[in-house]
Amino acid sequence: MNPNPIWLKSYPEGVPADIDASRYSSLVALLEESFSNYADRCAYSYMGKDISYAQTDQESLAMAAYLQSLGLNKGDRIAVMMPNVPQYPVVVAAILRAGFVVVNVNPLYTARELEHQLKDSGAKAIVIIENFAATLEKCIAQTVVQHVVLASMGDRLGLLKGSLVNYVVRKVKKLVPEFHLPQAVRFNDALSKGRQLAYLRPELGPDDIAVLQYTGGTTGVSKGAVLLHRNLIANVLQSEAWNAPVMQRIPAGQQPTAVCALPLYHIFAFTVNMMLAMRTGGKTILIPNPRDLPAVLKELSKHTFHSFPAVNTLFNGLANHPDFNTVNWSNLRVSLGGGMAVTPTVAKLWLEKTGCPICEGYGLSETSPSASCNPTTSTEFTGTIGVPIPGTWMKLLDDDGNDVTEPGMPGEIAIKGPQVMAGYWQRPDETAKVMTADGYFKSGDIGTMDARGFFKIVDRKKDMILVSGFNVYPNEVEEVVSACPGVLECAAIGVPDEKTGEAVKLVVVKKDPALTEAQIMAYCRENMTAYKQPRVIEFRTELPKTPVGKILRRELRNKI
Repeated sequence: MNPNPIWLKSYPEGVPADIDASRYSSLVALLEESFSNYADRCAYSYMGKDISYAQTDQESLAMAAYLQSLGLNKGDRIAVMMPNVPQYPVVVAAILRAGFVVVNVNPLYTARELEHQLKDSGAKAIVIIENFAATLEKCIAQTVVQHVVLASMGDRLGLLKGSLVNYVVRKVKKLVPEFHLPQAVRFNDALSKGRQLAYLRPELGPDDIAVLQYTGGTTGVSKGAVLLHRNLIANVLQSEAWNAPVMQRIPAGQQPTAVCALPLYHIFAFTVNMMLAMRTGGKTILIPNPRDLPAVLKELSKHTFHSFPAVNTLFNGLANHPDFNTVNWSNLRVSLGGGMAVTPTVAKLWLEKTGCPICEGYGLSETSPSASCNPTTSTEFTGTIGVPIPGTWMKLLDDDGNDVTEPGMPGEIAIKGPQVMAGYWQRPDETAKVMTADGYFKSGDIGTMDARGFFKIVDRKKDMILVSGFNVYPNEVEEVVSACPGVLECAAIGVPDEKTGEAVKLVVVKKDPALTEAQIMAYCRENMTAYKQPRVIEFRTELPKTPVGKILRRELRNKI
């Protein structure tokens, strides 16, 4: 391995070649250092209320004591199913401080998707916002979940404002479907109980599991990427070092402030928003619903902020919104694009409107997530995924697993570094498929590398569809739709979409001639979260297949 890879020459001045992930024994050590150092600072801003580091410290300690009182053992998994509300960081800190493992769950999952994740992870408890409790009710009996903590949107806003917010959410907007979970304990009651209980500090080390981050990987069966404490610590420190050249330009006296419009259950926001802000004593502006663009812009108009991680869809939606100029963008130091490819049109518009270029990065759930990024000092959009970040090695592999050494030749991107997962949860066979003998993780993305060490994605080895930064696996969509009455067989492919980058197209062969598009759409709504649902349905009399009967998705894609 070359001790001086070519990409180091492209690093901004002051960015180190490596980081020391051993400076913290666990994420808990990192969090507790910040709780102590920044006690008086604002940690989270939510719906007009500021929540301090000290308050987050006290509440997470009380919740940790409560969770420990449930009779769980060190290493037990606890699912978290909430949008960007202040309870989320409290619960994550509590789970880690109690010695348990965080299982991040998309709150928009259907009962089928939630059941799979709860069963696969073996989660014994779940903290869920009441808006989605009806989904849990449908599947909890099929899981080993014994304990439910139930949060509401207004829990941490004080009695008066909290009651008003909950009334509007429940009665006016009717966002809380009826549910029956008799064993559930309300979040605020759990906190009150926890304050009366003793907290026992567990022994935690860098090789203990911190998070199970579910992903389709390369096959589409949702499985948990095992992220150890040291993996996440490394990625936080790598991200901090990478952002330092521009974050150091924040005027003295201003607290570093980041917009958190990406969902915290997604590894991008989990690490690059929540954990990085904790490490640097930053303030995080929590945006519970990024789809409500007028509300996002109204909230941002009240703040001075410096960092904005987002996906292309969100940058595009905001930049084209008539209220865009009600926000002061002049303090923005880094616009970090990830999750999906940033398009040149959006990058150009964003730079024109904010003066802050979108700095595109790349990573996966399996890499905690950041693996490469463009220098934050860039003055223009490069159209690449940048260079490997400190302590990270990337190379290209051909179909036989050999290194691609010729400049500009494509190969599968493989990643090695302290942020790479320990493997897939209880799936050694799947882990073996993606890890090389010398410790590289095979991403499934096809890329090229230029003479300066900048990587560019040119294709995808796997049949994955990328919708607004979320992975959709054709296998899963096809499995669900195949069970729809009247469907003989089907195939799912990705098609270009102006808003979401790609969208799901479904090609269906009918068993029942009377089957309609509306019936399939209704079935998909019942069984799959929104981003996985097909936007286009085409009926055919047969699907292209190999001689052994395997459906040729590539042939369907070529006919678009």
